[in-house]
Amino acid sequence: MFSKELFGQRIQEIRKLHNETQKELGVIIGTRPNNVSDLESGKRTTTSENIAKICRHYHVSADYLLGLSDDPQGGCERWIEEDAQ
Repeated sequence: MFSKELFGQRIQEIRKLHNETQKELGVIIGTRPNNVSDLESGKRTTTSENIAKICRHYHVSADYLLGLSDDPQGGCERWIEEDAQ
């Protein structure tokens, strides 16, 4: 079952792991830092387009962000190869 809290926690952990601010992530997905804060605190979700942007930027799977898998890299090999070219 989807959990906004887990979704937000995983976004926050990944963002901090990459030493990025909420403002920087907001620029990537085209939103304000306070919206990123709401995502990370579990107060709101975002569009599938923004989830895809987050996944591609951080090279993590949507299944991981959505709490459907505990494997952050599962299925991301194609993106990593495309970005390397």
